[in-house]
Amino acid sequence: MAETGVGKYFKLAERNTTFTSELRAGTATFLTMAYILAVNASILTDSGGICTVSDCIPLCSDPGNCKPLDESCKFPPVNPGYAACLERTRKDLIVATAASSLIGCLIMGAIANLPLALAPGMGINAYFAYTVVGFHGSGNVTYKSALTAIFIEGLIFLLISAVGLRAKLAKLIPKTIRISSSTGIGLFLAFIGLQNNQGIGLIGYSSSTLVTLGACPRSSRRAIAPVVTAANGTVSLVAGGTVSGNIFCSNSRLESPTFWLGVVGFVIIAYCLVKNVKGAMIYGIVFVTVVSWFRNTSVTAFPPTESGDLSYQYFKKVVDVHVIQKTAGALSFKGINKVSFWEALLTFLYVDLFDTTGTLYSMTKFAGFTDSNGDFEGQYFAFMSDAASIVIGSLLGTSPVTTFVESSTGIREGGRTGLTALTVAGFFFLGFFLYSVTSINSTMGSRAAVDTGRSSDDEICGGDSVG
Repeated sequence: MAETGVGKYFKLAERNTTFTSELRAGTATFLTMAYILAVNASILTDSGGICTVSDCIPLCSDPGNCKPLDESCKFPPVNPGYAACLERTRKDLIVATAASSLIGCLIMGAIANLPLALAPGMGINAYFAYTVVGFHGSGNVTYKSALTAIFIEGLIFLLISAVGLRAKLAKLIPKTIRISSSTGIGLFLAFIGLQNNQGIGLIGYSSSTLVTLGACPRSSRRAIAPVVTAANGTVSLVAGGTVSGNIFCSNSRLESPTFWLGVVGFVIIAYCLVKNVKGAMIYGIVFVTVVSWFRNTSVTAFPPTESGDLSYQYFKKVVDVHVIQKTAGALSFKGINKVSFWEALLTFLYVDLFDTTGTLYSMTKFAGFTDSNGDFEGQYFAFMSDAASIVIGSLLGTSPVTTFVESSTGIREGGRTGLTALTVAGFFFLGFFLYSVTSINSTMGSRAAVDTGRSSDDEICGGDSVG
């Protein structure tokens, strides 16, 4: 392959790699970042997306005499009509995430010829959903206006990259910060992965230390909420206080079957890495994934519940295609005169300029591409690829796209050319057709997110700060 036109274009021989190594590296990279399809859609759906009060439906027996619906219908207990709109938005955002990632990886692989994968970034998507737009649209900027802020910021970022200013600004960032940024992102992702919602649940809540060992079974998890104790000893929920998801372990710590399945997967990966087994990351991830598909086990992704049965029936379809209906082209310039709009725009630009650039530099340094000046081959088009992806992503309805630190797994597997990124793009393309498989994890994550704000008598107990 190295002697063919493809091999010469991607410089397989020059970079001391092989075609199969690139495919393996791309597979490893995708498997370690595939969570973004579910997690990004789940987080952005929490913003409410394009859903409004008009999507709520009257629940009284006589629709003609129902009280006018107000903003409360968007919050727990969520109105069925609004919930249905959120579900449609979630499906749109899974496709938007896959499409923006696919385009970014194509540009990075085919033009910049670098083994780096792109997708909507973690952290900045949470800022978009919970700070800028707010939970179910409770923030100062609407979802459509926030997309407009990302679109304008992306154009500015693209211009800065095109004229070469971004490379000059990047060199003003201290070398230590450029390199260490990937470590910070890795720790952030590890913290997410150790929690219950999208991870193995090793971290639980503690009223004393904020975090403690968890990993208890679902039956032992409880929600918490801010409470006040009156002079007569009566305990009540703080006005406007929000009940959390089930993040507190009442007992049975470290007895969660899914946690120990995750530990087994980790041991497989660690052992293979120590023994220098090719595809080490792949084996552990595939093992845990396949085991969780079997029903009637304590680690199944499809528990014997109504929602579990529905998820399993949809999962068995394997192939399904969803077309974006609401989020594409949802930009609105109506809120452009607000201070909060420009605050969000500048924040997005700041994060993309420093965080994205820092990750890009740290990954290329890890791959051994940078020279003594910190420059690397394909630098110009690498800068252009993530900037262009941000613009495209905003038009599809998602948060800013960035180079993923998970690219290091592919580099660790021997990825050295753009074929690694193109392999990742190919997997994202398959995601359009294997939609039913992809969306299962998102459904599980969304269910956990919906639990936020829901309470019951057995989930609230006494205390001055938490229940």
